[in-house]
Amino acid sequence: MKSAWFCFCLLLTVFSAQAMDKVVYGQDNRLEVLTAPSFLAEYARSTAAMITKDKLEKQGKAFALNYPRTLQKEYRLCCSERFLNQPTSADCSGFLIAPDVLVTAGHCMQGQQSCKGSYWVFDYRIEDTGDVKKTFPESDVYTCKQIIAQKLDSSTMDDFAVVRLDRAVVGRKPLTIRKEAKVSDSASLVVIGHPSGLPSKITDSGTMRENNYRYYFVANLDTFSGNSGSVVLDAETGLVEGILVRGEDDYVRAEGDNCYVAKVCKEGECRGEDVTRITNLAKVLKNIGL
Repeated sequence: MKSAWFCFCLLLTVFSAQAMDKVVYGQDNRLEVLTAPSFLAEYARSTAAMITKDKLEKQGKAFALNYPRTLQKEYRLCCSERFLNQPTSADCSGFLIAPDVLVTAGHCMQGQQSCKGSYWVFDYRIEDTGDVKKTFPESDVYTCKQIIAQKLDSSTMDDFAVVRLDRAVVGRKPLTIRKEAKVSDSASLVVIGHPSGLPSKITDSGTMRENNYRYYFVANLDTFSGNSGSVVLDAETGLVEGILVRGEDDYVRAEGDNCYVAKVCKEGECRGEDVTRITNLAKVLKNIGL
């Protein structure tokens, strides 16, 4: 039997058109790809979701998503939260830096089990119809052929992985990365990935908090656990500045209720989100000719 809380939540979702948004830092800046500015949507085409193979079913020359858990069920969220009925299929995020080379977080790709047990899926997003894309042609689904390099260092907090895919990705441009110096303190930051495993979201208007650490910087970005491995770009230059790897707790229990909401922080409060500097990969990329 469904709980009274769940049934009430369904009714509230149907009859309340103005659900209040909860956020991580200031205003919630998460956008669906289809509603984002065109230049950001183009960057999103070069990003992918890491989805375990048990959540995708091969159907002829396509793959069908078969994971029924929604954001609300996965995290027992209150009815006020966004994206409640979207699936939480992705475990991590990643992005292309060469036709067959993808970058993600080091803690997302710690060994052959991670490499062989997951697909990298492009265009896991909300479609123009407003529905979640659940069927993917073979040309949008790839496997990990090799972990070229992986770093997860507790002393330096360096956290990245470089993956070679089973073949070159068709019809998508690798993103351009920073190769020297560091991101500007005043940069307007954008992160693209899969918060809480959701279809792709673009978070714009991110700001720098701490830019003096050697291996990473800290920013105000509305990101969640599934964003690990997400690309962080400078909105003005289009350069990849880093990889989203760590951050504040995602959800907290709502006061006086038996459900959870996204943690709310004012700009500059809480711990911030940690971003591995893309320049940390310079030696690895040079060794493979990039």
